[in-house]
Amino acid sequence: MAYGIIHQFPGGTRSQYDASIAAVHPVRESLPEGQIFHAAGPSEGGWTIVAIHDSKESWERFRDHILMPTMKAGIPGGFTSPPTETWFEVDNLNKG
Repeated sequence: MAYGIIHQFPGGTRSQYDASIAAVHPVRESLPEGQIFHAAGPSEGGWTIVAIHDSKESWERFRDHILMPTMKAGIPGGFTSPPTETWFEVDNLNKG
């Protein structure tokens, strides 16, 4: 089952997003293995990212092996605090 993650970065900005995404998605034209959707933009009070993975396990691999180690090491110009996180099992994924 597909798995969705919503990250909200209070006070986050586009420049912080650009720096952070460059560090964890170095090839912007493609998504990390297992990720099937990515959207991001300004939201009330900060920046929001929505990612859909093909499974919870795929999300956990990306989180544990790429996202968290990179963020913990520090990303120059990136987000300065962890996001609030919401997850959901995707019941309907309409691609068309």
